[in-house]
Amino acid sequence: MDQRFLDSLSLGHQADAAQDISRTTTPGPSWQDESDDEIKLPRQRQRTFPYTQYLPYECETEEVRLRNLEEITKRLYIAVESGDFAPGALHWSRELRSWLQMKFDLPRQTRAKLVKLYYNLALSRGLTLSVSERFASMFMLLTKRKHYLKPGQDLYLDWYPLYKDMKIFILPQETGFINTTNVKRNARTLTKMCTFCQLYTSPTEIPRMLEEFLPYYSLSHPEGAFVVVGLLNLLMPTTPPPLAFTQGQPESYLPGFFHMWALGNRSRTFDVNFLDLLSRLARDSLPAQHVKFGPYGIFTKEQSAVIFTAVLRLLEIPVGQASNPYSPVVDIGAGLAAILEKDPKKHPIAHHIARWIVMSLSPHALSGTGSILVSLEGLIQAVETFFHPSNNGNWTKTLSQLAYYLSDFFVMRWNREQSGEMDIPEDRLLTPDLKRRFVLALREAVFMGIYSKSGTAMNFAMQSLQSLAYLEPDLILPGSLQRIYPAMQGLVEVHRTTSSLRALQVLASIIVRRKGYRIHTTTLLALALPGIDANDLDKTLQTLAFIQSVAYNVPFHDLNHSPEDADMQNGKLAIEWIQKQMEALESGDLEDFSQYHMLTEVEEEAILKSSTSGFREFISSFLERVFTLLENLPDVSRVRSGSPEEAIVNTLPSTFLPLLAALSPELYDLALDKIASFVGNNIIHQARDAMAFICDALCKVNPEKALKRLLPLLIAGIKAEIEENGAASTRHNGADVLPRDRGLVWFVTILSMCVVHVGPALLDYTSELLEFTEYMQQRCRGIPAVHVSNLIHHLLLSLTLTYTNDFDLDEPRGDNAQVGIETWGKIVEPHSLNIKWHVPTEREVEMAAQVFKRLSDNALGRLDLLINEDSSIKRDGVGKEWSDDVSRNLVLIRLLLSGIASLVDVSGGRLPDSRNESQQENDASLDAIEGPFDDIDDPMDSDNGQQPSFSYPTGYFFRDTNDPLYQLIHTLRYRIGQTLHRVHVFLVNAQQDDVACFNALYTAYRSWFVDVGIERSAQVVERILRLFESDIHLFKISGLRKVYPRPLLLRRANLYHLQRLRSNMGPRKRTALDEQLLLDLAESAVSSYTEIRRHAQGAAESACKVIIGARPLVIPKLIDAFEDAIKTKNYGRMKGAMYSLLLGSLSKTVGRDWRVTPRVIKAFIAASAADKLTVQKLAMGATFQVIDYGRPLEQLVLLDEQVLDAIAPQEDVRDAVVQRKLRVSMKAREIENKKTELVAELVALAKQSHWKIANRTVTIILGMGMRFDTLADAAMVQLMTQGSIDTHPMLRGLYCSGLIALFCLIDLRAACGHKYQNFLLDIYKFPAQKEIIVDQKDEEWTSKFLSSFSHESTTSYVDFDHIGWLVWGKTMTVFDSKPSQKREWDNVESATRMQIGHIIDRAWFHAFCEYMKQEPREGMADRFRMASPILLQFIFELVREGITVLKFEDITSETRGLFGDGSDKNQHRATAEIFGALLNSVRDSTEDDKERTWAFILPIVTKIFDDGLNPDNLSYWIAFVHTALQGKDLRRSWRIVQHLANFRLDLSSNAAFKESSKIQLLQQCINDAGWHFQLHEPIWNDFLQHLNHPYKGVREAIGQTLACISRTRYHESFSCVSDFLQSQRAYSSVGVPPYQAHSDFTTAFGRILTQLSEWRGEDSSENRNMVSYTSASKTVLLWLENSLSSHECIQLAPLFSRTLVNEILHMVDVREDPELMSLAYNVFRHLPDIPYPIGQADAFIDGLIQTGSSASSWHQRLRVLLNIGVVYFRRLFLLSPEQQRNLFSCVSNMLGDSQLEVRIGAATTLSGMIRCSPAPFRNRVVPLLKKRFITLLLRNPLPRGLSSRPGSPQQRLTMNRHAAVLGLNALVQAFPYVSPPPSWLPEVLTILALRAASDPGMVGESVKACLSDFKKTRQDTWHVDVKAFTPDQLEDLEGVLWKSYFA
Repeated sequence: MDQRFLDSLSLGHQADAAQDISRTTTPGPSWQDESDDEIKLPRQRQRTFPYTQYLPYECETEEVRLRNLEEITKRLYIAVESGDFAPGALHWSRELRSWLQMKFDLPRQTRAKLVKLYYNLALSRGLTLSVSERFASMFMLLTKRKHYLKPGQDLYLDWYPLYKDMKIFILPQETGFINTTNVKRNARTLTKMCTFCQLYTSPTEIPRMLEEFLPYYSLSHPEGAFVVVGLLNLLMPTTPPPLAFTQGQPESYLPGFFHMWALGNRSRTFDVNFLDLLSRLARDSLPAQHVKFGPYGIFTKEQSAVIFTAVLRLLEIPVGQASNPYSPVVDIGAGLAAILEKDPKKHPIAHHIARWIVMSLSPHALSGTGSILVSLEGLIQAVETFFHPSNNGNWTKTLSQLAYYLSDFFVMRWNREQSGEMDIPEDRLLTPDLKRRFVLALREAVFMGIYSKSGTAMNFAMQSLQSLAYLEPDLILPGSLQRIYPAMQGLVEVHRTTSSLRALQVLASIIVRRKGYRIHTTTLLALALPGIDANDLDKTLQTLAFIQSVAYNVPFHDLNHSPEDADMQNGKLAIEWIQKQMEALESGDLEDFSQYHMLTEVEEEAILKSSTSGFREFISSFLERVFTLLENLPDVSRVRSGSPEEAIVNTLPSTFLPLLAALSPELYDLALDKIASFVGNNIIHQARDAMAFICDALCKVNPEKALKRLLPLLIAGIKAEIEENGAASTRHNGADVLPRDRGLVWFVTILSMCVVHVGPALLDYTSELLEFTEYMQQRCRGIPAVHVSNLIHHLLLSLTLTYTNDFDLDEPRGDNAQVGIETWGKIVEPHSLNIKWHVPTEREVEMAAQVFKRLSDNALGRLDLLINEDSSIKRDGVGKEWSDDVSRNLVLIRLLLSGIASLVDVSGGRLPDSRNESQQENDASLDAIEGPFDDIDDPMDSDNGQQPSFSYPTGYFFRDTNDPLYQLIHTLRYRIGQTLHRVHVFLVNAQQDDVACFNALYTAYRSWFVDVGIERSAQVVERILRLFESDIHLFKISGLRKVYPRPLLLRRANLYHLQRLRSNMGPRKRTALDEQLLLDLAESAVSSYTEIRRHAQGAAESACKVIIGARPLVIPKLIDAFEDAIKTKNYGRMKGAMYSLLLGSLSKTVGRDWRVTPRVIKAFIAASAADKLTVQKLAMGATFQVIDYGRPLEQLVLLDEQVLDAIAPQEDVRDAVVQRKLRVSMKAREIENKKTELVAELVALAKQSHWKIANRTVTIILGMGMRFDTLADAAMVQLMTQGSIDTHPMLRGLYCSGLIALFCLIDLRAACGHKYQNFLLDIYKFPAQKEIIVDQKDEEWTSKFLSSFSHESTTSYVDFDHIGWLVWGKTMTVFDSKPSQKREWDNVESATRMQIGHIIDRAWFHAFCEYMKQEPREGMADRFRMASPILLQFIFELVREGITVLKFEDITSETRGLFGDGSDKNQHRATAEIFGALLNSVRDSTEDDKERTWAFILPIVTKIFDDGLNPDNLSYWIAFVHTALQGKDLRRSWRIVQHLANFRLDLSSNAAFKESSKIQLLQQCINDAGWHFQLHEPIWNDFLQHLNHPYKGVREAIGQTLACISRTRYHESFSCVSDFLQSQRAYSSVGVPPYQAHSDFTTAFGRILTQLSEWRGEDSSENRNMVSYTSASKTVLLWLENSLSSHECIQLAPLFSRTLVNEILHMVDVREDPELMSLAYNVFRHLPDIPYPIGQADAFIDGLIQTGSSASSWHQRLRVLLNIGVVYFRRLFLLSPEQQRNLFSCVSNMLGDSQLEVRIGAATTLSGMIRCSPAPFRNRVVPLLKKRFITLLLRNPLPRGLSSRPGSPQQRLTMNRHAAVLGLNALVQAFPYVSPPPSWLPEVLTILALRAASDPGMVGESVKACLSDFKKTRQDTWHVDVKAFTPDQLEDLEGVLWKSYFA
């Protein structure tokens, strides 16, 4: 076992002590408070809804449940202990899952033990992948909710095993050798487990994690850094550690984290990961008293500013012409770390941001100027305009999500604090003031968002609106109503009406509960009615949903009972009051609107009562509108098409049920009357379903009244249709209903929905219904017959099921009690409900049995007649009478079976069909064949968990199996089964092509099998659950539980009953009849007709799930059919068999039962050659399944015994364990033997067959033929080795990959010391590898370490780049340069290697080389392929050891022959691949071998590097350099490195490509060697002297290489982790700013700038210098661009002062060279995006300001403006107030610039800066600017007779006027969507219109543009905005803003 793991076990008592220390300080109640009783409680929080209390029957006791739980854990223990994982442990896990789904409470201690067990199982080594996946999902289920177990107090988990498993994926270079054979895990599952495990990791582990992870952090190869950040986010616990444990406190490690974050600039992944981590930290530290907490939560001001700046970046808001703040180049470097990323759909970034903000809020944030609340207000302010609907883009979703999560988290925290569920120190509790400010910050943004064009954004906005209204109704509701009323009255665009209806749905439950607002309810309902409109179905849906949400909250009772007050009666009081309110809203006077606060309780209630008189009017016009809608519905073309019409039909019932239930008796009578007369007088065919649903709702709410009115009417209608119109008298083709049948179908459909779930009221109509159904059965033909069968089905369900029958809004009260105001919006406690259930009575069951008997007798008799040869109806194939008749009766039988399902005994009971004696004998013979493959104690098909499960009471009707009704029902069922079989036999023989009959027959089969106990075929539970979930959606409030209206709570109780029923439907024992029917299905599953096949397969799948032992029964039949189909080439049957066996649930059973598997595999391979595309496609789909069969079984599984013993049962189960162990191992041995036999057969097959078959065969052999213990069969080794030079390219590829896998396996075995156990424990031994202790005291350690890389000689190689980059670990892994010991091979390995060696001779190598230099095949990329070098590397190792026939001399001569003259690029590719293999193969060899290899390679390589490169082959040699250096010490390939590093530029050479290609090779070399590369100085100096190289290609290469060198020079190399954290803490709360530039670097750059300006010179007449200038500039720009788009961009920060900014701007102005211009412009655009550390951007900002105010060229001034805007936005939270002021004054001064373009640019920039400034700053700046510009305008009046010559005083005056106009325009533009506009704005517009609109030229145009823009952006809200102007102001604007009518 792992040593650390053993330590942790032996530390028993100390570990407990540690936990005890931490317990006192963990958040939540400390452990001393918990009394013994509390500890015994199964949950920390009691259930909100007492599920079992409300069922209408006795439930099992708690004792029984726990006993079952004990049984489950006992069986689980036995299974795991005996190594029976696949069927055994998985089956009992499934049982445990269903036990939990029954809502039973799992005791906390048991849960903790199980969590530990499943955690261990999921990570235990040696399990097959699919099994460990299932254990992992069980672990996640048990820890799904945080309140199940408290971290520390109930459970801690060890993170190390999880991390060890993840290391295989993310740090694979750790193991040091190529391992392809065996991936032990699925990485996705591991990362998911991390998120669950994180909570239960002890915070005292933090220092250990940092010690473990940080040494991997390296940005020399960025992958390391990404891995570390990903791991910290996934594994690091954020729960607060105990007070005494200082290293774990956030303040000790946060500065270091911020430093690591700053190291990885411009990476989105870094931002996301750190925000996720910090937001979780904020959440978990909130309750901890001892963690410091201030205005910024647990963070400091600087940290908060950094985080908010990152948030601004993450929202990806476009700013001017700036580029993206992230650089894709950086994130591509994540490499393998991408595995650690969380799915952005499930973990949206907005969620992290909101969690961080809300969990850091506290009353501290209200005091002082700076706090997290102030920053939040600033953030929303900055991006507010992007919420507006007309601003659509890829930021829309993120922003709307942000608003949603912010409000949602706040509501959750508020509710939990109020209820005391979140135990938070007093001074951190949210206060009303805080809540108010929070709501105000978000209010405007949300109000804009609800009108968004994107559906998703609108959904989020609606949810946010609901949350905000819940928090502060008085701040949200007036504004909402102000927007909603005009929209509902149709004054604005249609889309605003739809949005308003949606807003009303979410606000309804808040409006009806608030005094004053609730009076608006009836008015709003009345206004919503026009929304029901057949021309706009979307609006109709929203209207119905609104009415539904009101109906769930408000009883529709007219509350005016006193006749004396006539005003109250007709609602006059309310009408007047609402009128006043509307006027207040219209004038925008929300103060006046809120007058209702003045009302006394009595006055308000009087007005409310008066308003309820509107209900009667509402109901009657609502019904009228619905009828009109139904009359105008279009025809529904097909079922379930997702069309809007269908949505309407589905929404109507969910609106009508609550609405009708809420009506007072008088209103109900009114509705009943209207609906009944509509049904009687109209027949609207396409609305029949909708109408049926409405009648269904009527009957459910009040069955007595409704049935009395509807039944006679419907029955009379049906009789009239049949008697008088001859409806349904004949059959017809097609699916459409004939016009003459439409009336009948209308009535029957409605009638059949009227009898659903109405309970005992039906009994009064028993006799009529019975006669009537008989009558219809006889008279109906064609489609209506199906509707009739449906009616009977519904009737049976209504009589026999248990269901709730209660829809009232309030608990039932006394006889005469009136419904009063108190029931408005009343919430009923889930703990005090009284539910009316319908439980079937004796009479009802008798009636049901009678219906069942009569009809099934008729149908069975009819079927027997029809399948008789001499039946009266002829089957002549022309008239489909016969076929119709059969399928009609089969449909009836199916519906009868489903209807009676709940009366059928699940356990099988005493059936007339239980097995009798004669059948026992056949069974014995069956068992004899089965042999050792079956378990003795469960002879069932245990693979798919088919063992009878526990059953719980569900109120089953029959108590006694001798009850005559019980006998009757079961006998009839048995007869039905027999008849179905007979029909099947007849159809197969006589009517093979009668698809309709077959389909009806197999659907009936399905019902016969699955509809037992509950109607499973209709998926009742799933459907009801979906409907329930969509209805509760509106009532969910974060932090509160089940605050649903009473009807929804009742539906939850009903749903629970159904879930209990379903859980009882375990598989049942099989009877003889079952077997017969199963075999029938197997026969048809391979029918030649597609449709028949599909239906039979579906039915068989369902049947196999419910009958124990069904699968082994049907598999042999299917295999026979499969083999037969292959012989006869019957493709249809082949597909049927292949689909049933390999792509359904049988596939698992086939793979486990190795008596049949080999047959299936052979048949599958034979089918692969079938010459039909569809068969090929199926085979492709099944290939993985078949390969899976060949996977090795579990040989050895390592488990932690201690964890397993925790669940060991009381009794002694050792015997059971021993027996089971024996059986499992016997079975495994048998299977492995069968596999070996099969491999031998398949190898023989592959040798001699067509390539198609060989291809499939080899794919299967590769998985099945290689094993750790035996490696591979000799024949197979031979096949693969010879096959590696097969002529067919596909096979060749397969064989090569097989050979590589075999070599890897041999290496793996040797490294594990030939023991499988070592492999599982990850104990590898590499002769050359060793650990060196790092001397952390030695200050010179790093410099010594680096200088050792400047020469070749060394004792040990350092292959890993990350060692010591950020911090030194305690030890480092190195490899001996002259290893003393060699790898040892045991006999098995040697034999296999010898065998391969005999086959590998010169001819083999020659052939292999020939294939290597072939042209790549079409569709294959032409590049250096890694597969060939990997295989050759293994072969060359064999050559070196002298095992092969091939000798080293052969290799050299063959390779020389292969390379030839090197004229062809394919020769180069092949040679580069062979050289790569040769270099890798001498990695651990002797000096002589190395020398020999280098002597051969080096001359050729250097010659090629010097003279042989061309554009075609360069990429191969770059790849070769990469192979030689990647992940290896550069001293291993020193000669190549040295050769490349000696390169110097040769200015006399004119071979540009030659020079640039060498530089590219050098750059690849530096890049791969990273910070270890020490030969850079001469290269650096050489390049710097030749920046002005004449050739473009060379310049590009120089620029990139310079960037590469400067990037790889940086490293931090702290002596140890604690030293790193200490120095970051000491510097500041955000750590040391990284990338402090080297002084040499800065001076070098200064020299370059001086040189450039010299070349540029004052006088550009000297052309020669100009060429040098442009060339050198391009090189520098390429270098800059490369550096700026990478993570070390801050390195350059100190250089971006005025000089550099100016230099770049000069380059942008070189008109003659467009390439230089665009390069310079690109670099200039990058500058403001660089994330300078706090306070480091000063020089840059000052440079911008100086250039803007004093640059001579106006182009430069204009470009600076762009950057100022971007810098201002990006650094909004980092700028000092002084910098803000400077930037503002700079921009506003530039409004007076002499150049028009600059003035306009300055205006745009200014308005943008005002727009995104925080409100306090904005409110100070705007009045000042306004005053300044108005004064400027008034002081420069326009004189008569203008002369605008340049330089004239008039021109100056015009410029001043223009500056003033533009300044005022900027102020107006800064508030584009604020509605109503700010109070100062009308005045500004008026001044512009009066004083400057008539100016000539640009001034006048600017004014007109400003005014017309103002009007255009406010089209939507003009009705509100216009009220902000006085009539005089409007008159002044009249002529300018919009043309007067007379103009």
